[in-house]
Amino acid sequence: MKFNHLIIALLCAPTGVPALAQTEPAAAAPQASYADIVTLADQAELVVRAQIRRQIELEPGRSAGVAPGFARLFIEAQTISLVSGASGVGEQLRYLVDVPLDSRGKVPKLKKLEVLLFARTVPGRPGELQLTGESAQFIYTPAFEARLRPVLAALAAPDSPPVVTGISDALSVPGNLAGESETQIFLATESGSPVSITVLRRPGRPPTWGVSWGEIIDQSARPPAPESIEWYRLACTLPPRLPADTNLSQDGAAKAQAARDYALVMGALGPCGRTLTTG
Repeated sequence: MKFNHLIIALLCAPTGVPALAQTEPAAAAPQASYADIVTLADQAELVVRAQIRRQIELEPGRSAGVAPGFARLFIEAQTISLVSGASGVGEQLRYLVDVPLDSRGKVPKLKKLEVLLFARTVPGRPGELQLTGESAQFIYTPAFEARLRPVLAALAAPDSPPVVTGISDALSVPGNLAGESETQIFLATESGSPVSITVLRRPGRPPTWGVSWGEIIDQSARPPAPESIEWYRLACTLPPRLPADTNLSQDGAAKAQAARDYALVMGALGPCGRTLTTG
């Protein structure tokens, strides 16, 4: 009876969804893009390395929402290390995870498998975790941990860029010379911290742009480095086109210039590149 109550408690945990377990070792780490890793790390309260000790397949009546070809498992695992997280974690862990059936339609054997878990604690239930979303359980490999740790450090840094939530407004102003203009794009952030993008056009020169992460708008600012947290905050958050209601330019030509400059920025950033996660 106690075990049944535990299963029910995990199923009724307040946040998150059961995660997809990567069951083929060769597919676990390489499939995760940089954007996937940042998304997983950014959403997780804890990142835990653990070894699975026991698995129990839940009955269909307790597996609502499981995709065809998958099974929901109750997992008991032993903590190996806390990779990231302010709160502690016990030696024994329990959580739910959805895993794909093998080629024979059978549930894979995960006992003794080492995994990395992106998770949250369940308030009032020590030792219970809720995975943050699909693909929040990965087979542990040193290579994947090596990719993950710099991301965790960058997110935890005091000067880590704020979470961008959208565009506040944009304004393009023509210069004194033909072909000269300056476009300012002001971004909204979760914390309210100011972030702006400047695009400069000068006659006979290619356009330049950069990002200012603060109050001062720096015309010498540069674009973010690819596969950096700064790049992620823009490439994986901003809309593909400049919303018309944010374009404050005064006339049709200036409005069109602001839209072109925004398209220039988005083209330079490139696609977010998530393959396993969503924002």
